Amino acid sequence: MTPADERWLTEAVRLATSNVADGGGPFGAVVVRGGEVLATGQNRVTRDHDPTAHAEVVAIRAACQAIGGFSLVGATVYASCEPCPLCLAAALWARVERVVFAADRHDAARAGFDDSEFYDLFARERGTWHMPVVAHRIDGADEPMDAWLRSGTRIDY
Repeated sequence: MTPADERWLTEAVRLATSNVADGGGPFGAVVVRGGEVLATGQNRVTRDHDPTAHAEVVAIRAACQAIGGFSLVGATVYASCEPCPLCLAAALWARVERVVFAADRHDAARAGFDDSEFYDLFARERGTWHMPVVAHRIDGADEPMDAWLRSGTRIDY
């Protein structure tokens, strides 16, 4: 860890704490690349009525808008708390270089944000899940992928 890592983590924690004071969830995030802040985010789930508006996702979306692209290669996401599976997947899709967090999943669980059921769920066979996720192949199911592969204007990601 570097002094810069400490600085950005401190900012993520500050954002999380101020978000609680504003009626939001206790999560904040900062996306940094080349020593510059691309974007910040705070948990907006209840404010925006959006279960995907986690601080890291909000920050990643804003960073991508700021740079005009979908790749955050070379960037670091600093999070006030260990990213949940949703946020970690967003960071992976955005191709961030690394994620650095302050509090961990146990701190989050103590505050009522327990992600352990998701980690446990993903480790089990789908047939045992409480929410059915069902595959049902129909004629033409592969057509969107074939259209993508034929497209001369696609942007691979």
